[in-house]
Amino acid sequence: MSEPLLNWAGNLRYSADKVYQPTELSQVQEIVRDSRKVRPLGTRHCFNTIADSTNSLVSMEGLNRVISLDEESRTVKVESGIRYGDLEKWLYPHGFTLKNLASLPHISVAGACATATHGSGVRNGNLATHVSAIQYVLPNGELREFTREAGGDFDGAIVALGALGPAATVTLDVVPTFAVAQSVYEDLPFDALKDGFFEIMSCAYSVSLFTSWNSEVINQIWVKSTSSDSAKLERFGARAANRKRSPIPDGDPEHCTEQLGQPGPSYDRLPHFRLGFTPSSGAELQTEYFVPIEFAWAALSEIHAMQDKIAPLLFTTEVRTIDSDQLWMSPNFKRKSVAIHFTWKQDWEKVSAILPEIEARLSAFGARPHWGKLFRMSGETVKSLYSERDRFCDLVNQVDPGGKFRNEFVDQYLL
Repeated sequence: MSEPLLNWAGNLRYSADKVYQPTELSQVQEIVRDSRKVRPLGTRHCFNTIADSTNSLVSMEGLNRVISLDEESRTVKVESGIRYGDLEKWLYPHGFTLKNLASLPHISVAGACATATHGSGVRNGNLATHVSAIQYVLPNGELREFTREAGGDFDGAIVALGALGPAATVTLDVVPTFAVAQSVYEDLPFDALKDGFFEIMSCAYSVSLFTSWNSEVINQIWVKSTSSDSAKLERFGARAANRKRSPIPDGDPEHCTEQLGQPGPSYDRLPHFRLGFTPSSGAELQTEYFVPIEFAWAALSEIHAMQDKIAPLLFTTEVRTIDSDQLWMSPNFKRKSVAIHFTWKQDWEKVSAILPEIEARLSAFGARPHWGKLFRMSGETVKSLYSERDRFCDLVNQVDPGGKFRNEFVDQYLL
């Protein structure tokens, strides 16, 4: 490599000696077969070392094509490196779309599914729940497919954290296209969440709360509705924004998806940021914890109690909801969740110092960290949070007995 390879935010320099950039599946198979150790790499949006390797990385960004659309079964088969924004632009003219999307359309399908990345909505699962089949490149270069229809280890094979090797193809459930109107509300009193949290978060198809923890209000509520009669939030003390907003303080609203209640395609409203612009703030760090939804007010109150420590280091906190699922290593496994996300200023020394207190306060609620973001929990603590971890380890050892796809992160937090 002529220049060091960095992640999207620039806070991580990858350790690999070689970074391969194939454009065909046959090339991936050859690279994997001939490598001693190798890890798959997506759009490099992870903030920790989950995708790192001291040996070889195989970037899947060049495998970014739609393979087929089955209108009868309502599924689309894609190469694993395709970005959600590009997939949606292909799907929409064909009359189909994905049920939900994350805040960024810039991320790859396989990378998002491998880390259980998500959007918002009390009835919307994370992006990995869209997967009906996934095909991996095995250590010997051959292919193996896991399907929902066949069952077996399917529930362990989706949120796989790169431990099953590079995903070659992914088959996703799709739904008929639908329109979404997005409105932003401002200055919701924090105390309104005590009794109104579930009602507020359920008032539309997807709802996100944003706060900088520098006052007694939730600064913004992004409401994404599939109809014009979603609940109005004025009765909770919020007011409707009269101009486009960015969830990032001093961020450019033009980088964000359309607002002010103007209906449009779901793929252009469910994300917060537009595909054609640099997402979010760029130079940042991210942390996120998932707690059961019944503990939402208690968990947020614990964070609120730390606001004087958190606010100086923070761009914004986003609060979202995610439906429960059956995927073994998903942070939402068998529990409907609230995700408390922190977008930090890029000062790891200070952020790292505050995370143990946040994690200690949330530990009573069984908080699980996002696999692709920064946290300070010990490996033993993380392992204890997943009841199906032993089954997942058995699957990993069956698929990759020689440990070709393992790295330090996988060893520390999983195996």
